[in-house]
Amino acid sequence: MKDITVPLQLISILADGEFHSGEQLGTAMGMSRAAINKHIQTVRDWGVDIFTVPGKGYSLPFPIELLDAEKIHALLPTGHVDVLSVIDSTNQYLLDRIGELSSGDACVAEYQQAGRGRRGRKWFSPFGSNLYLSMYWKLEQGPAAAMGLSLVIGIVMAEVLQRLGAEAVRVKWPNDLYLNDRKLAGILVELTGKTGDAAQLVLGAGINLKMREPASDAINQGWINLQEAGVNIDRNELTATLLKELRSALLHFEQEGLAPFIPRWRGLDNFLDRPVKLLIGDQEIHGIERGIDPQGALLLEQDGVLKPYIGGEISLRAI
Repeated sequence: MKDITVPLQLISILADGEFHSGEQLGTAMGMSRAAINKHIQTVRDWGVDIFTVPGKGYSLPFPIELLDAEKIHALLPTGHVDVLSVIDSTNQYLLDRIGELSSGDACVAEYQQAGRGRRGRKWFSPFGSNLYLSMYWKLEQGPAAAMGLSLVIGIVMAEVLQRLGAEAVRVKWPNDLYLNDRKLAGILVELTGKTGDAAQLVLGAGINLKMREPASDAINQGWINLQEAGVNIDRNELTATLLKELRSALLHFEQEGLAPFIPRWRGLDNFLDRPVKLLIGDQEIHGIERGIDPQGALLLEQDGVLKPYIGGEISLRAI
């Protein structure tokens, strides 16, 4: 990776949302205005909108609250969290270090160059706009015991966001959060470990906080961010609170499985008792969504009959 020290310093200066002239920036950084402009382009490549106004200089559309390791650790006194600037993927960062980690260890990043979602899709990850977080967990019961884990993560994320001011956040089976019927966040659980061994899990989450409009092909469904909904949440507080609650929930999940979480899911289910369609390959299956069963399968009612659906290749959509 090329040296990104200067672009990161530029962001830290511009984070106040005020205008800074190229001359001021050049003096502060010890380089020419032309060199500053080159590094400004790198910052733009990271998905950051920077206004350029003749006679005034450069400015962000709004101030950026940068992730702060000291603030996060002050709110979360136990466990380790790496606070990163630019990275390929938070999940991959933990997967590459899995032998060094303890349950609850985590990382959070400002920008992902190769963030990923379900089925290998790219996760649009502009700098400083959202929250990209991953946490490691070792599940001693093995891979089979991880069934329904993404549902538990969604419940915890939704409850934390509600508590911090986003009261209308809901869950969507199997691994999204919705707000006003649009996608607010996604969850990606990656698992290693053979049958009979402990499961090594990396739990990834991306939450749209102040995301700008992406390229038209970057996201394949309607999306929303918290800023658009009039909600402003401190990213450092959100990081610490999520990690604390996720650690607690996973201990509970280890002891009792999915059962105690099912009523909580029902109270948060965005599509409960609504007509939906399931996309399975080229097939569309229509019915009424009736929640989840004890294994975490989606329950679909068709002609008065309930049928469970489960698997990574199923997508749920509203009708």
